[in-house]
Amino acid sequence: MDGIYDAAAAIRSAKDTRMLKVIKLLHSAVWLFMVSCILLIPWAALERRFHLAALLVAVILIECAVLAVNGGKCPLTSIAAQYTEDRADNFDIFLPLWLARYNKEIFGVLFLCGTTFALVRWLASN
Repeated sequence: MDGIYDAAAAIRSAKDTRMLKVIKLLHSAVWLFMVSCILLIPWAALERRFHLAALLVAVILIECAVLAVNGGKCPLTSIAAQYTEDRADNFDIFLPLWLARYNKEIFGVLFLCGTTFALVRWLASN
């Protein structure tokens, strides 16, 4: 009887591992898109493409609202948590541990700096 339970547990574990990898891949893709938006803000301002800069800022502010509603976490983190007991800072995303740990601080500062730069460029252009 134990063999049946062991086999079922192994199948469940394999499915959980596959599902976690899918979630981590999706989370990483969303992260890459958001980071790209943040990094493009100052570029758009340099190119005097202020409508694009404003759109990128809006995308990031929507993401900030989503994070705020979810207690500071990406909704994918809660989904990934269903498939593992691991709770390392990068258990739900394909990032190095240090980057996952300081992600909000690093890209928050870059977002604020880029947005400030875009605002200053826009005001100077008027």
